[in-house]
Formats: sequence, structure tokens, C-alpha cells
Amino acid sequence: MTDRKPTTGPLMGLRILDLTRLLPGPLGTMLMADMGAEVIRVENPNSPDYVRMFPPHIEGESVNYLMYNRSKKSVLIDYQTPDGQAAFMDLVATADVVVEQFRPGYLDRLGLGYETARARNPRIIYVSVTGYGQTGPYAHLAGHDLNYLGISGVLGLTGNPADAPALPGVQLADIAGGSYGCVMGTLAAVYARERTGEGQHVDVSMTDAVMPLLSVAYSLFAGGMNPQRGQMPLSGGLPNYGVYPTKPEPDGRARYVVLGALEPKFWLKFCNLIGKPDWMGFMLPQTPDELAAYKTQLQSLFLERTQAEWVQFGTEHDLLITPVHDLADLSADPHLTARNMILTEHHPVAGSVPSIGVPLKFSGTPARPAWPAPQLGEDDSHDI
Repeated sequence: MTDRKPTTGPLMGLRILDLTRLLPGPLGTMLMADMGAEVIRVENPNSPDYVRMFPPHIEGESVNYLMYNRSKKSVLIDYQTPDGQAAFMDLVATADVVVEQFRPGYLDRLGLGYETARARNPRIIYVSVTGYGQTGPYAHLAGHDLNYLGISGVLGLTGNPADAPALPGVQLADIAGGSYGCVMGTLAAVYARERTGEGQHVDVSMTDAVMPLLSVAYSLFAGGMNPQRGQMPLSGGLPNYGVYPTKPEPDGRARYVVLGALEPKFWLKFCNLIGKPDWMGFMLPQTPDELAAYKTQLQSLFLERTQAEWVQFGTEHDLLITPVHDLADLSADPHLTARNMILTEHHPVAGSVPSIGVPLKFSGTPARPAWPAPQLGEDDSHDI
């Protein structure tokens, strides 16, 4: 196989060395690889990314690994040895960006930290993705997504008021903080380099980067209110903005819809169409008991029709009623299909594997997956 190169995308020409593992960094670098960056995964042959071992597997290939690592190359370098360190620094000399996810100071102790790399290549950008950042009293602590959500205040606002904080269904800090933070930090530093001619070290703390998710809640707090879990307007405090169960499916399966009639014009139209104009006042519950009573009446209403019937009703009248999809529903949704958000990748070992598409669309430099996730060391034989 000849050396492969990206052929489309707005980031063509950008070369990234990817030292990351698990989810946050690999997903961030994959998003940039899908956008045309040449991303080279550098793994230690003695301790490769252990996400490769995580189930489920298809024909021995971890689907987790496949999901976060398409469009990349893979090389093996034992960067804990002098020869491996020299080989890695040779790659640094040719690269634009290094993305790493080790605890602060680890690469410095190996002689591979930012200052050493900068001496070799003044234009190099290091992006360090960690749980708590490079500085501060928590910097060297271990952590996971849930720890960062807890410390940031996000977890304390998630769930129902009468229950303990609820675990989100997805990894918010890992992805919104780590993966997206990685992409934003990388591209901001690349843009700055166009002006200064020099690289820099970008410190991405997943805890810091998830905290802008608090912007609405913190505005209430800063204004003298005390927002509580499940009681803010956009997280349970309004009956016209929430999730409601619908009439069960013939097989007994429970289904749900989202009611997003936040603005008065939508709520008024909804109330009139269902023959309940007196419900207009539900928008402004004055007490928790009123809120609970209004929600109970809406729950009874939504149980009168199936999810499909409510969605059709909402679409016909522009009422902001949408389905709560299960994962199995995604590939059948006509909008997600039209936007190419569910793809089928063809892996040489695993075969056909469904995956998430590229979220950003570019009119002049289309972004799309270049090839499936590489085998370990698949690009070792090429002069990269």
C-alpha cells in the first residue's frame, strides 16, 4: 500500500501527531482528520492504546477503537527509549501539532515536552488534554468524565430535584470538554501562528472546558437566584418545555416526545389546537405544586396518542414536537440520513460497521472520512 494522504477538507496540509488514548483526544484528532488533517497516531508497541481491548468486538476489532480513529495513520514508536525519542523528535520536526493526553510533566521527563520540541521546531504547537489542566492543586490527580462534571458544577444541576444528581447518558466532559476543546485549541493556535510565526503550548482542561455549559445556570446565580437541579426554566421548571411519555407501542414499548413550545406563540398555538386555550397560563407556574399539576395534565394528554402521531401533529403545525430516539432509530430518521450523520464504514477486518458522520459541512472544501481506523502500526513501512 502506498503512503495515504487526505484528499479533501479544510485542514488539508496540517500535520498532527496524536499521542492520545481512550476517548477525548482520539475523537478530537479524528474530527480534524475527517476535515483533511494528516493525523499520525503514535503508539508505544509495549503499551498501545488500551481502548483497542474494550468490548464490543467485531472479528477481533474493538468497535470503540474503530469509532474514534478513522482517517488516521498508525505508527509504532517506543518513545521511552533513546532511539524512539529520537525518532519521535524527527517527526516533530515535520509536524504542525502534537496532541497528548498524559499527566502534566510526563513528556518532559522523557525529554519530549514542549520546550524540547520547540527548540527543534519553533512552529510546533503542543495541545495537552487533561482532566484538570497543567496547573492548579488538582493538576496531577487522576480523574474521569464524571469527576470533572462533579467538580465543574454540571453534575449537580443534572436530574430531578427529589433525586440524587443523575449520570448523563453521554460523556459530556470527555467530548464537549476534551474532544471539542482539543479541536478549538488546536485551530486557534494554528491561526495565531499565522500572525506570530511561532507555535505555543495549549492547555486544555476538561473541567475548565465543560464549564461554559453552565452559562445559563450561572447567569441566574450571578443575578441573585439559586438555581436548583430540575427546577430551572430549561431543565424541568416549565411544563411547556420537557419530555413526555406517549401511548405505548403495540409491542408495549415505551416511547417519548420532546415538547419545546418555549415561546408564547408556539404554546398558544399548541393550546388552541388541542382545544385547551385555558392552558395558556401553564407557561408561568407560580409554585412547585402548580408545576407538578400542570405536568400531570400534559402527561395525560400525551398518553392519548402514539409517538408517531404526536410527531406528525407537531410537524404539520410547526409545534416543536420531536421524537426521543433510541439509537436503533437514528439510521431511519430522514433528516439524519439526508445529513449523512449515520455512515457505514468498510473495515478490512471488521467488515461493514455503522458510525457517526462528520458534523460540520463545508461548501468549498467538503469534509468526509478518508479511510477506516488503521491497524496497529499499519503505516510503519512508509516514509512519513
